[in-house]
Amino acid sequence: MVEQISLYRAPTTVTDSERLAAWLDERVDADVTVRERFLDRHADEALPSAFAQARVRSPYEPETGSEMFGVVRYEKRALSHPERAGGVLYDGRSLQDALRKRLPTGSLDHAHVVLLDRVLGTWGEHDGRWHKRVSVLGQPALISVPGLYEAPAKPESYYEAQHRHALLSGDTPPREVLENEVDGDFLVEDDPRTTAALQGYVLSAIHYLATGEAFCDDERCRLSNPHRHPGVIAAQLRAPAFCPDHDAMYGNRRE
Repeated sequence: MVEQISLYRAPTTVTDSERLAAWLDERVDADVTVRERFLDRHADEALPSAFAQARVRSPYEPETGSEMFGVVRYEKRALSHPERAGGVLYDGRSLQDALRKRLPTGSLDHAHVVLLDRVLGTWGEHDGRWHKRVSVLGQPALISVPGLYEAPAKPESYYEAQHRHALLSGDTPPREVLENEVDGDFLVEDDPRTTAALQGYVLSAIHYLATGEAFCDDERCRLSNPHRHPGVIAAQLRAPAFCPDHDAMYGNRRE
């Protein structure tokens, strides 16, 4: 049983951690506490190397990591100045292992949910490539804020516009151009809906520790794990909030 929850901020993102914690507190029977950035609280001299070892080298190669001095130096700088980090995909499981070693306790009755400003991925054995993820469940649970924008596939209209631009100009336009041009419901960087959209992912992390259930199969439920942006919008931002089974567990206070 989860009795205590620590939610760690991601201060370089638009995520409102207090609002997340308040929403969670209404739905779980546990003490919810917002803490400062995990990578500030529990950093040590070896952590930059752990980030360097978790770097994905290629979308189609399972091997990760670099021991180059410049890469480790970059990761050390990124930990101290997170606003300067970006453009790197990390192995979510490797990072989770590294952060788990730095937890103050290994007890599963104290859930640690770490909001990150890094893009996380997991290797797909079924298709031989890396897949970006919004969350990596476990202890600690990792929630990638940029993953919310980058991991789910965009609506078909987005890719059609991307293809059309490529045919006309021979190049792919910047993401911002497509986001402003395409009609469709999807989340963009620094989207004001970010905090609300992350609520279900944070609850999923607690639900997994408490029950062992990873994600709900009902695509309407906030505990589901949609692979496309329209599905994320439907599950996280539209009624109903939960499927009947999970509504009985977490829907006692309505949206």
